[in-house]
Amino acid sequence: MTAPKCRLALKVTPGAPRDEIIGEAGDTLRLKLRAPPVDGRANDALLRFLAQELDLPTGALRIASGATSRRKLVEITGLALTEVRRRLLSPST
Repeated sequence: MTAPKCRLALKVTPGAPRDEIIGEAGDTLRLKLRAPPVDGRANDALLRFLAQELDLPTGALRIASGATSRRKLVEITGLALTEVRRRLLSPST
């Protein structure tokens, strides 16, 4: 049996005061990251942040498209999209 895979549409704003998920716009999740958009640092920070929030290893995530854009498509191995959205959008306790 293969691990579930999904793709998550994101709009990322780099150079923010803190890393945070700020909401949704349709099917796109909106995030802010502290890292600047220089030399791939924001992309690396994005994958680390999502992996931490999803409780997955960083290697389970990859940027499928949009590496140089604010709009990105991230492929996630190990979770279905409904579970990804639940983990990212549920209020923290």
